[in-house]
Amino acid sequence: MSPTKLAVILGAAILTSFPVLGDEWNKKTILTFSQPVEVPGMVLPAGQYVFKLADSASNRHIVQIFNAEEDQIYATILAIPHYRIEAPEETIILFEEGRADQPQAIHAWFYPGQTIGQEFVYPKSRALELARERHQPVLSGEVKPNETPAELEKTPVVEITPEEKEVEVAEVREPEPVPASPPVVEAPVTTTREPTPEPKLPKTASPLPLIGLLGTCALGLAGLIKLLRTYIS
Repeated sequence: MSPTKLAVILGAAILTSFPVLGDEWNKKTILTFSQPVEVPGMVLPAGQYVFKLADSASNRHIVQIFNAEEDQIYATILAIPHYRIEAPEETIILFEEGRADQPQAIHAWFYPGQTIGQEFVYPKSRALELARERHQPVLSGEVKPNETPAELEKTPVVEITPEEKEVEVAEVREPEPVPASPPVVEAPVTTTREPTPEPKLPKTASPLPLIGLLGTCALGLAGLIKLLRTYIS
């Protein structure tokens, strides 16, 4: 992961997510943002949204963003595959690390258990701004948030550099090198367990039954001896 990419993992301060596992086709995930975030073509206010892949058999890298009720679509976003070495156990959203006073722009989205994620393509003008601010290349294309999946499928994608150069993009992005101290923000997990009770030895039984048993045995033995003496005499 590049030093200019900020990874916010499930449970971190900026978002929480609830992946609807079992629907592997559209990767439906519910994300709740505590701050405004930027996606290609618009800024999403803080709130709850549904991210999922468009129902397209020809392109499995078009992301659609809905409201919580899924009765309104905010954006249809072109993406390209972005590869991770290890599959995450939870939903991961990567952000373009930027100024603290501006909404962070989403770089990529990874579904739990998947090594291939969705890297977002930004309109050319905004992609150049992001590249200059972050000093890193950004995916670029002539895209709009209200385009249909069929329209987006025909859009050429390039990588624009801070120097305004356009570079061809590989079909699948290779994993980025991990810096010595990657800027990953991860929510701490606190596990509370009840203390394990110390084993207790069973209480010792009263000695009275044992004394009674010994007394009975002694009387029996005495009677046996008396009987033997009588028999011998």
